[in-house]
Amino acid sequence: MKNMTYAQAIDNAIAGNINEEVLERLEALKVQLSKRGSGHKGLTKTQKENEELKNVILENLRAEVDGMTATEVGNSIAVTCQKASAILRQMVEGGTVRKDKVGKVVRFYAVD
Repeated sequence: MKNMTYAQAIDNAIAGNINEEVLERLEALKVQLSKRGSGHKGLTKTQKENEELKNVILENLRAEVDGMTATEVGNSIAVTCQKASAILRQMVEGGTVRKDKVGKVVRFYAVD
């Protein structure tokens, strides 16, 4: 196999010039790209910020015997109700928070 670049292989494939050499090069590119995303690179900046917010939310929920709504949680940590709801959903799925729905009101409580 000659030294065909990935770009040349893609150009050939787009032009419809697909031969064994092009296929081999594209397969090699596919393997390389699949390896690229497989490593653990740690948390993103937003994920790190959310982890800090989760700790603050837990402290706030522990201080409120009657629990808190998503709006109250959002106000307590200065984020939108939507962001608070998303973080609370993650915390419920993770088992650190439970939610109780009474009528139309959903309240969240820290799980100890």
